[in-house]
Amino acid sequence: ENVLLGLGGESPLTVLEEIYEGLNPRDQELLQHSLFLGFATDINKEILGPGDFLIRNILAADPKKGSVVIGKLLRVGQTVQFHLRDGQTSQDDLEEVLTNYSSKPTALINKDPSSVGVLLFSCLGRGSYLYKVPNHDTDLFQKLVGHYPVSGIFCNGEVGPVGSTTYVHGYTSCFGLFSSKNP
Repeated sequence: ENVLLGLGGESPLTVLEEIYEGLNPRDQELLQHSLFLGFATDINKEILGPGDFLIRNILAADPKKGSVVIGKLLRVGQTVQFHLRDGQTSQDDLEEVLTNYSSKPTALINKDPSSVGVLLFSCLGRGSYLYKVPNHDTDLFQKLVGHYPVSGIFCNGEVGPVGSTTYVHGYTSCFGLFSSKNP
């Protein structure tokens, strides 16, 4: 069900030990408290990158069996990848998403601020806890997209897309942008 028993013929904990040995000291430290498992959302995609994985919590490990318990039901043959979470990587990811959005012709760039509104739903695990400064995601949005009014809340589960499907996420920020039809 939600217990990962093997990865390529090895136990998940054996694979993690091998990964750990190849990491720099900073990532070794992150692996001890900020480790997650990502699930490829498109089974037909051969080359996977940022935005191609649905990230879920690792809930527990069984050192005797070498297995790990995941916050998602599993199926044999799924493509998975371990992920680390930290403020810099999170910032880089958000920066990339906002920059990609800003480059689209339908983006709200340079629209009259009085005709645009932004809602931000951000995880409790972000904000000052993750970035050590307040308003990080709002400030980055306004820097890369525009100085529009932003309102929102901190959540314990945010709704947003991965690929062409919508999921409930954790540790994310989801923006909802609204504009009037008239410029």
